[in-house]
Amino acid sequence: MKRIALLLLPLALAGCDRIYERMGMPDPARIEAEAKAIGASCRHAGRGLEDCYGLNPKAPKAAVFAGWKEMNEYMAQRNMEAVPPAGAGPGTAAASAESARPAGQGG
Repeated sequence: MKRIALLLLPLALAGCDRIYERMGMPDPARIEAEAKAIGASCRHAGRGLEDCYGLNPKAPKAAVFAGWKEMNEYMAQRNMEAVPPAGAGPGTAAASAESARPAGQGG
């Protein structure tokens, strides 16, 4: 019986992060990593830092700024241009569908 318990112990401990999340205790390292990813994606999409803060009010601003700054430096070193987001606004899909139609074919 003790051997089975020792074999199951690593499996039980592997899910500890999920248990903490369900208990409402978020992992600070994960929150910071997600905020840095948000900042980096905002910079890659050509959004300003203030816009990024406004779009993600729950993300820690310091980590968002760190991610934005890292991506800015990365893009500057490689002479990369910003990539506009595909779903920039609510009317974007309709506007792009109309612009894709040949002239004179409304509908």
